[in-house]
Amino acid sequence: MKNTDTAKSAAVLLIGNELLSGRTQDANLAHIATRLKEKGIRLMQARVIPDHPETIISVINELRQTHDYLFTTGGIGPTHDDITADCVAQAFGVDLPLHTEAKRLLLDYFQARDIEPNDDRMRMARIPEGATLIDNPVSIAPGFKMQNVFVMAGVPRIMQAMLDAVLPQLVSGAVQRSDTVVCDLGEGTVAAALRELQERFPAVDIGSYPGRVDNNSRLSLVITSTDDKLLEQVRVLIEQMVERLGGQVYSAPV
Repeated sequence: MKNTDTAKSAAVLLIGNELLSGRTQDANLAHIATRLKEKGIRLMQARVIPDHPETIISVINELRQTHDYLFTTGGIGPTHDDITADCVAQAFGVDLPLHTEAKRLLLDYFQARDIEPNDDRMRMARIPEGATLIDNPVSIAPGFKMQNVFVMAGVPRIMQAMLDAVLPQLVSGAVQRSDTVVCDLGEGTVAAALRELQERFPAVDIGSYPGRVDNNSRLSLVITSTDDKLLEQVRVLIEQMVERLGGQVYSAPV
């Protein structure tokens, strides 16, 4: 599905005490952002929150109402701190029964591997009433979609497989493209001219990212737009700006 008029907006909610403690380094946000960009969906914000029911419920209700899509990661396993399904059910005001298909998938998976289907493992078959399953080809326990909320695992390879299943369902928009001009000027030198360019071309995002190569300053000026002609026009103007300010343009990004 494609919508070329208005880009859909998205938010990501990363759930887990381990992310906030520093014990686990998130690997999901960058992957989700990249895949959404490929679909022409604008990721507008991301939050990292603890395994705290009131917080999860509140943030889910906020983000699902202010964005077209909300993606959550983490908290759908078998342990006591896996409470995302419970919180989504409460956020929508629905029950959380054992889902018939999810139960069947888990029982078949456990039987094939001689794993005991105890109560804790079967918690992963609890799905909010009205939700549809998200396929998990890695470890079978499904995620789920509740209206515009997509609930996925926190383990990166499982999350990525679930996202692959989700992406075809999303309405895509015009894809943003980026270009980079690299120069040897400092940010303070180009700031005023860049500000003027940004005001002239509000449909183009202009970012400034300083770095160093062989102990020499290198400034990457990144321009992003859905309009290729506009992108080229702004690139030429930035190159002219660099030359006017006495700088040199380099071919390779930093």
